Amino acid sequence: MEQEVLSYSLLEMAAKGGWIMIVLAILSLVAIYIFGKKLWLITKASKIDRYFMNDIQDYMNAGKIQSAKTLCAKYDSPIARMVEKGIDHRKKSLQEVQTAMENVGNVEVARLEKGLSGLASIAGGAPMLGFLGTVTGMIRAFFNMANSGNNVDITLLSGGIYEAMITTVGGLIVGIVAYFAYNFLVGRVSALTAGMDTATMDMIDILEALPAEVEEKE
Repeated sequence: MEQEVLSYSLLEMAAKGGWIMIVLAILSLVAIYIFGKKLWLITKASKIDRYFMNDIQDYMNAGKIQSAKTLCAKYDSPIARMVEKGIDHRKKSLQEVQTAMENVGNVEVARLEKGLSGLASIAGGAPMLGFLGTVTGMIRAFFNMANSGNNVDITLLSGGIYEAMITTVGGLIVGIVAYFAYNFLVGRVSALTAGMDTATMDMIDILEALPAEVEEKE
């Protein structure tokens, strides 16, 4: 007598994981949304001409202050907003200029990092939910076995074991993907922050090299 071979699709296997798989599916959608939104914002914030600071220096040296501010307004970038703040404070001490620019930078970084904690929570929480499914699944398997008396049937155990194994795999997959996504975004924010620090120092150097009184031509 041939033994019947059972096969399941990924969706059918996931369904056997129980309600925890629904929670993991929701978490995965939330993680995708956070990742997509933050990646778009960070990419947008990073777009600025490579010669931006050179152009700012040329305008400042020529006394074209308004042209420099117009150039800053052209870019929707934290670096441009920091430089514009530095231009506004150009008549103050270099320490005050640096402080003003750093304050703007801190606000911009906080805006970019907003929501990343949710992605980190999913990275840490999803595997724990998977392990919770493992525990509840094994409890159900042993409960069914205990209630079966002396007539232990493997089919009584299969449901609980499926739930235990599938939720573990599901939780690990969601957690691992969210973990790498979080670290990728953190790396992008760190790279942008380094560029902002460089722009601050460049702006300080530009202002320091200007004559005491620059004739504004605009």
